Amino acid sequence: MRVVKTAKERRDEILNVAERLFALKGFDYTSITDIQNEVGIARGTLYYHFKSKEDILDGIISRITTDLVGKAKAIAAQKEIPVLNRLTIMMRALNVNNDLGNEIMQQVHKPQNALMHQKMQKELLAGINPPVTSLIEEGIAQGICHTKYPGEVVEMTLLYSNTAFDALLDQSEEERYKRIMAFIYNLERLLGMEEGSMQTVILPIFEEDISH
Repeated sequence: MRVVKTAKERRDEILNVAERLFALKGFDYTSITDIQNEVGIARGTLYYHFKSKEDILDGIISRITTDLVGKAKAIAAQKEIPVLNRLTIMMRALNVNNDLGNEIMQQVHKPQNALMHQKMQKELLAGINPPVTSLIEEGIAQGICHTKYPGEVVEMTLLYSNTAFDALLDQSEEERYKRIMAFIYNLERLLGMEEGSMQTVILPIFEEDISH
């Protein structure tokens, strides 16, 4: 008996298969035919949902972004956890450190995918800024942080960290460690906090980078 799937079910099925193949074989070495055959659908059916392989990648990025934003909001809502601890948990949850995540980041950093990278950054910034800002506002209310512009501080911090701590950036361990410490120092200045007060919050996020 032929199973009829809804458009969303079929779209998710294509994305799930593409995710696995991109992580396993790499984006460049995975063809539309590979995805089509793995899903078990006609070429026309696949093109009904996605115009190209790049369009499929775009769909995966949007799905990952939505998932990350959902996690950030859920963590921000756990009021029983101290505000700075929630900030650490949230930032660690935003790290996509797996084969698929690495493959996607390599793709979006290619010159030909500049618009895709811009879209991903815009979507993440728009989604992540509110829950992070809400944590900073809690910190202000508790007298931990002192800034008139919590949302703007978050925006500047996210934009900078996205560039300065790019996993694909070519830098020595010493350079990266110095950049991490400078980041903490300047973030404390932006938030009007005492020097050293953000180290226990930020350092765990970079624990793999500073293990030396």
